[in-house]
Amino acid sequence: MRIVLASQSPRRRELLAAAGYQFDIILPSETAECGICSRETTPELVARLAYQKALDVGRRVEGDAIVIACDTVADIMGRVLGKPEHRRHAEEMLRLLSGRRHSVYSGLCVYPVPRGEPQVQVEKSELDMLPLSDQQIQEYLDSEAWLGKSGAFGYQDGHPWLQLVSGTADNVVGLPVDTLRRLLANVS
Repeated sequence: MRIVLASQSPRRRELLAAAGYQFDIILPSETAECGICSRETTPELVARLAYQKALDVGRRVEGDAIVIACDTVADIMGRVLGKPEHRRHAEEMLRLLSGRRHSVYSGLCVYPVPRGEPQVQVEKSELDMLPLSDQQIQEYLDSEAWLGKSGAFGYQDGHPWLQLVSGTADNVVGLPVDTLRRLLANVS
C-alpha cells in the first residue's frame, strides 16, 4: 500500500525513512493552530491538527493510500509552545522552559484513503530542561538551531540541558514510531 506523509518536517521524513518505510510526500494546507482560541487542551489540539492535515491530504490523493499526518507541540503548565515566530519569541520560550519540566505531545493520524476511517492517537513525553544561563540562551539563539522547532528546541540536537523523563525520544522529535506501527497494523 502506498504511504503518503502529510508533512514538511525534515525530522518526520528522517524518522519515517529510518523506520524502513518508503513514502511520498504531499504537503498539507495551512491549518489553524490556535488551541487557546478554541479552548482545546494540548492533546485535543495536536489530535485535531493531525486529523485536519490527514483529511486535507487525503482529499488530494489519487487511488489507494495510507496518509500519515502528525503534529507536535511542547506544553508547559497548560501553555502551548509551537514554533517560535522570531528570535525574541524563541527566547521567551527558552526562559519559560529553563529549569522546568514540560511535556511534548504528538497527535498522529493514520488515514487509509479512500476505504477507511482516520485513526488518531496522542502520545506524551516529559522532559526536564536544566536551568540555562543568559549566555547559554544567547549562544543557542545565535546558532539559529531553534528555527522551525516547537518549544524553540530540537531534542535530536543532543543538548546536554535536555533530559527525557518519560515517553519516547521519537515522539519529542516529531513522530512516535511505535504508535505509528500499531496504527498501521490496525488499518492494513
